[in-house]
Formats: sequence, C-alpha cells, structure tokens
Amino acid sequence: MELTIEEGLYIRAVNFANYSEADRDREAFNSLDGTPKTELTPKTESLAPSCIAMALSESQIPPDAQHYLVCGTEDCEKNCQFYCNDCHQPMCAQCRDEHQKDKKTKNHEVVPYKQRKRQLPLQKCKIHPTKDIDLLCEECQIPLCSKCATTKEHRGHVFTDLEMVFTDKYSSCNVEITKIRSYFEPTSQDLKKEIARDVTEIKKIMEGIRTSMKAEAEAVKKLVDTVTSDKITQVDKIEQSLLETINSQNQEIDDYINYLNDQIKTIYGCLSPSNIEQLTFALKSENLIIRPIPETLKPVLPVFTAGQYSKEDVAKLLGRITVPNIKPENRKIEPMETASIQLKPTGKQRKQDREKSDVKQTLSLSSSVTKVREYTVPVVDSVYHISLGKSGTLWVSDGDGNLVQTDLQGNQLQKIQTSGESEGYHTVTQDGGLIYTDQNNKVINRITPDNTITRFIKTGDWEPLSIHSSHINGDILVGMETDEEGKVTRYNKTGTEIQNIQRDNKGQALYDYPHYITENINGDVCVSDYGKHAVVVVDKSGQHRFSYTGQGSEFGLYGICTDVLGHILVCDYDNDTVHLLDQDGQFLSLLLTKQQGVEDPYSVCVDDENNLWVGQDNTNTVTVYKYLQ
Repeated sequence: MELTIEEGLYIRAVNFANYSEADRDREAFNSLDGTPKTELTPKTESLAPSCIAMALSESQIPPDAQHYLVCGTEDCEKNCQFYCNDCHQPMCAQCRDEHQKDKKTKNHEVVPYKQRKRQLPLQKCKIHPTKDIDLLCEECQIPLCSKCATTKEHRGHVFTDLEMVFTDKYSSCNVEITKIRSYFEPTSQDLKKEIARDVTEIKKIMEGIRTSMKAEAEAVKKLVDTVTSDKITQVDKIEQSLLETINSQNQEIDDYINYLNDQIKTIYGCLSPSNIEQLTFALKSENLIIRPIPETLKPVLPVFTAGQYSKEDVAKLLGRITVPNIKPENRKIEPMETASIQLKPTGKQRKQDREKSDVKQTLSLSSSVTKVREYTVPVVDSVYHISLGKSGTLWVSDGDGNLVQTDLQGNQLQKIQTSGESEGYHTVTQDGGLIYTDQNNKVINRITPDNTITRFIKTGDWEPLSIHSSHINGDILVGMETDEEGKVTRYNKTGTEIQNIQRDNKGQALYDYPHYITENINGDVCVSDYGKHAVVVVDKSGQHRFSYTGQGSEFGLYGICTDVLGHILVCDYDNDTVHLLDQDGQFLSLLLTKQQGVEDPYSVCVDDENNLWVGQDNTNTVTVYKYLQ
C-alpha cells in the first residue's frame, strides 16, 4: 500500500535505527523510492517504535516517497493500518482486535494510523524528577509536569495537554513543509531556470554584439582602403600633371639650346664669309640679335595635411554599445494562492488549458482558400497597409499619406495626414494605441487616447519607413534608411533604443529599403526589403537566418505578416500573388493568386481568428480570407 509522508517518516526512522552507522552513510546516497541501492545490514538490537517516531523530521522524506509500514507488534510483519495513542504503537487489524480484547489495553485509544497522536519525547521534570513533563502553561508558555501545575506561581493558569499541542504544531509544520515543496521550492527552481535562460540569452546577445562590432570594423577598414585608394589615385594624377608641365619646360629649354647652337654657327659664318650672300646677311644687324631665354615657372608642389582624428572619433565610426538607463523589472513571482490554483487546476480549468494548447496543434493549412467578407474603407483609394485595432476597428493607409481609422461598418472614425506612402508605417501597440512614422521629420508619433498626436521617438539622421509593435513583449521594431543603406532598430515600450541590426557576420549590409516589417512567433524579425528584392529574416539577437528572393520571376514584394503557426506571408505586387513560407523560409505555396481575385496586393495581416486580411492597389476594399482549418 502507498503511505503518507507521516507513515514514511516512521518507517524511514525504523530503517535508520536498524542500520549500522556505515550503512546510514551509504543510505544517504540511495534514492528514497523504497528500493535501496545497497544491501544493508540490520543490527541485532531493535529500538522500540516509541523511541523512533521522532528520529527523523518529515522534511527529510521526499513528497513522492513510498514506504511499506509494518505492524509494531513483535514478530508481526503485516501491514500497519492502526495506531494506539496510549502505547504509541502501530498495529495491523488483527493486532488491534487483540489489543482491544486485552483487559489491560481494552480502554486504549486505537485510531486509524493517519489520525494518530504524535508521541512526545520523554523528559522528567527537574523539580519533580518522578514526573513527566506533559503539560503546557498557556499563560507562561512553558512546559511543565502535573505537579508543577499545582504550585503557587501557576495557580489559576490554564493548562493544555502538551501532546495535543505537539500534534497541532506537527500539523502546522506539515502545512509549512507542503507550502515549501509545492510553492516556494518549485517557484525558486523556476527562477533558477529563468536566470539560466537569461545567462544563455546574455551570452547570445553579447556574441551578436561582438560579431556586429567586428563586422563594423571590417566595413570601416574597407571604407578606409577605398578612400586611401581614391586619394592615392588623386596623388598620381597631380604628379602626372606636374611632370607633364616640367617635361614641357625641359623640352622648351632643349629647343632654345639648339637654337643657340644654330646661332653660333651662323655668327661664325659671318666672321669668315665665303660669299657675298653671307656678308649681306651679316650686315643686317637684326639677324644677329639673340632671342631671350624662355621663361619657365617653378612647380607648386602639393602639401599633405594629416587628418585630425582621435580614438574617440574612430570609436564613433564603429558604433556604440549602451545599456538602457531604465529600472530593471522584478522577476515575476506568482502569488502562492495563484500558484496553488495552478498546481491543482480544476477539471474545467484543465479542459480550458487543453483547448487553448490544442488550438495550435489542430490548426493546419486548408486545402482551399475561402473569401469570408469584404470591408470598404472611406477616403483612401488604395490599401497599402492595414493595422487591426481593438474593439472592431482598423487603421488603413494609402499612397497619398492618408491614414484612416474606421469601424467594420465602414464609418470613418479618424483621419490623419502623414508623409507615408507605400510603406507599413503604422502599427497598433499592446495597449491598443497607434504609433506611426514621419519620414519628413524623422520621428515616430504616438496618438494618445484623447486623439492627441505627440512625438514619441526621434530617429536622428535615419528616415523611419516601417514599424511593428511586438505581440511578444511590446518592443517597437523600426525599419529605416539613409544614403541607400538600411537598418532595423529595436526600442522598448518607453521608446528607449536597445538594439540596431544592420550587417551580417561578414560585414555585408542586410537591408537597403526595409519598407515593411513584422515579427514571427519565435522572435524572428521579418523584413520586406524593396531594394534587396528579398524577405530578410534575422533572429531576435540580430543574426541573419535567411533571405527569400521569390520563385525566379521578378519579385515586387510589399506587405508582410506572420501567423500563429509561424508562417510568413508576403505580397508579390508584380505577379499578383501572396507567397506563403514556413518559419525557416521554405516556400510552401502561392496562397493567393488572380484566381482568387487578387490583383496588385500591397498589404496583409492576420486577425485573432486566424483570418487573412488583404489590401490592394487601386481599390479601397479590404478582403478577408480563411486559409487555416
């Protein structure tokens, strides 16, 4: 039979009492499942059960320990089921009957084992050595014997049987031990697991940062090499120009020297003319005039001025690592009441939990895609991005900067003029608010509950294109671009920058024009990059996982979203289709094509009922499809 902790306490004490000291040491290394892993040698002497009951505290017995409790009557090895509170002896049914028939013990209190009283350690009173200490003075809160209770200092006081007090305290201690085992210890172990996960996450994040820093350094080195090469080319051209000028001057002087040699010959001919013509030539004074030496210019040589830079300047080029100046959140500890409920859920709760956990397992792709409904959005002429709000509302934007909030009946609730065009530039946050990007002013705005627009985040020199509020932790993911280069920046819910994702492990730029962005159920950041013509996916630490570039033909990708199964859905404007990928970037199918009436798809999102909402160019109709079953 399976025994309670208290029963296990007794038999465990019996076992320990019957083992030698060396055996007990070995037993410390054995499991407590009732099957010793070493062969133990019982002592020849046995201890009375009454002396053993207090040998071990219950806390030493594991909650799942099972023991075989034997009757305490000598030479009886039957199962123990009862307990004599007077003798403090466990007994089987047969020994109980005999015990109650015996004249000496027929008036003893024999109860089921679980209802037994706990035996007090026997201790004599120091004042009255013949008396046992068996009472508790309620006023003085001290144990004493029955004779002490009659003394003057305790006259009129209330006394309680010490064994009853002990039994009550024993029960209270068991309750506390149960709390420790069922709540405090498991909760602490859960915290240890969470801390271990944090250690793993920290190492992964820091390794990603180190990799990004090395990639930045390589990029700067390449840039330095490129600039150095350009400057050396510039120096070569200046040198070539200077040498051409100098060589020209040198040639001019050579020509002049040749001219002087010719003049010398001519003058010598005049000094000893051989004919009348030479004499006539010599008599003309202008023929004897020597041309002046040609003027030449000294070259103006270039001067190299060393660049003015410092370690800090180089550090700025390589980015920066910052720890957000925010107060750390306390780790979540469930209240004991909640934890106890979770430990022992009701049948209804278990059913609800099963239904919730089974949703993902039971969902799968349908064999066909079915149109569920359509919505008409006022004001806009195209649907370039959709953000589903709470309480049956949605936000829709077109290519002219119109951002409209509407209900499902098509009633306009709000309209905002923005600088957005064909980007996923707005998102609904966890608390139901809306934030959107302002490319012209390089800020992210927030709409407060009273519909006031406030500046939330400044993005510096980067133009914010796309934005997504994480359903996992509320972080804000922003796709940005500047000077034909893109990046993704992560902010926390308060707008503090906590991560930048820009290059892969080889230092290559991940993004060009990240105009739509979303997050998958595993934390992957999924970007539709128009410049790269690819879906670029990195994990939550910023490490590049894969890029999907379509199925061979021109891939004009726009809106992107994910679903509860981790699928990635992306619009292909050029081919009038919506591509369906799995979580690892493997192409599954063209989920929507012209056959389903899709033309120029621009935007996609999935609602809480796992329906797909699709917006298109040149129409203000949003179509809802069912594709999971």
